[in-house]
Amino acid sequence: MSNGATLRNGASGATTPPFATRRWALLAMSVGVFCIQLDSFGLNLALPQIGRDLHAGGDGLQWVISAYLLSTGTLMLGAGRLGDLFGRRRLLVAGLGVFGASSLVCALAPTLPALVGARVAQGAGAAMIMPVGLSLLTNVYPAELRGRATGWALGIGGIATACGPFIGGALTESVSWRAVFWLNVPLAVLGAVCASRTAESYDTSAPRSVDWGGLAGATAALAALCVVIDRGPRWPWPVGLAGVAVAVALLILFVRRERAAAHPLVELSLFHNGPYMALTLAGAAANTATVMFLFVVPLTLQGQWNLSVVLAGTAFLAPALAMALAGPLAGRVPPRAAARLMAGCLCGGALVLACLARTSSLTLYLAVATVGGAVLGVANSLTLIATQAVIRPERAGEASGVTKTVITVAAGLGVGLAGAVTDQDSGVGSETAADMALLITASGSLAACVVLAMWIRLREGMVRAGSAESGG
Repeated sequence: MSNGATLRNGASGATTPPFATRRWALLAMSVGVFCIQLDSFGLNLALPQIGRDLHAGGDGLQWVISAYLLSTGTLMLGAGRLGDLFGRRRLLVAGLGVFGASSLVCALAPTLPALVGARVAQGAGAAMIMPVGLSLLTNVYPAELRGRATGWALGIGGIATACGPFIGGALTESVSWRAVFWLNVPLAVLGAVCASRTAESYDTSAPRSVDWGGLAGATAALAALCVVIDRGPRWPWPVGLAGVAVAVALLILFVRRERAAAHPLVELSLFHNGPYMALTLAGAAANTATVMFLFVVPLTLQGQWNLSVVLAGTAFLAPALAMALAGPLAGRVPPRAAARLMAGCLCGGALVLACLARTSSLTLYLAVATVGGAVLGVANSLTLIATQAVIRPERAGEASGVTKTVITVAAGLGVGLAGAVTDQDSGVGSETAADMALLITASGSLAACVVLAMWIRLREGMVRAGSAESGG
């Protein structure tokens, strides 16, 4: 099979593409994940300078971050399944193209509304890249190599996740906040060229028709939910409650639509897949903890420990490196051990967050944070790798879209929690606010660990009972 050939999968099976074709897919996905994560975390420290340059201020500046995250979280579910139906390579190239073009507009934006609009388009590109890229790797790599390939891609993205604030802050201080967006343009072009050289793949087990009603319903429900999570804490409680009611009602309508559709956007049987759901929900808890970790630790280094932005970023390189290396390590975990390791990571993450809230030495704080970066990095990478191992490859885009949507919504909850406990005078870098944020998140991680451990015990008991019955 030459570069650009078509790989079909479904009931008839699929042929594994050659090494060169797989390598291009991995490079494209790695570049795409790096860009997505950099733009998720690289502008937080640049907001004041953006406000000064664009003569804007107040709550409007937060839309530079929120618009991107809301757009990404809203559109991923549909993008994953569209890739299955119309070609994963095609959607990945399109996503990288949209991301690169919108990054160019962001770099040239003359006003805040123009910047926010371009950030929405960036989020749409990111929504295509992530789930479609994951499903492409699942289908071009053989089963024994999928986890490792995905782990490497996520590890490269982890560098941008952990170092994003430092990179964004350094570029803003030394060049301009626009440099963050200029950096995306050649990277997106590189990613699109790599993606165009890999094999195309489709889901041939279903007709290439779109459940447009389901797509519209899912998008509306997720948009309402994401807006409530992001903006709800700032609303009067009656308005917030009404927003929650609207989001729930739209989700119910979406489920009813999918039950009736001949070829639904999301097969509801996916939610009956016990291992998939357990790993996805555990991953949501892990992602919430990770967002809190990435939010609190760098700012605490500046607040409690009085480090400059550059020194704080340099000090955070060790936890960042540990988080990046966790991806390839998670890719080597066999599927049968994924749930147990995830439970261990949630427990370890809870312990690390609690210790960070009680550490009184900078050296010890950084050592504990490095352990935390490794533990949470494994948990987040494992979520995306292990869930792809327990579903049918032909619907990998659908499954990755659901998983990414769930953990992105969880990330929004983490950001909301961080805002809720932020000291309005001195910020989350203040010791009291940071400790509260970490302890609340640690409690949530520990609760998720207990629930997952109970599910593992119950499932193993059912398996043993079934084996004994069949043996009798």
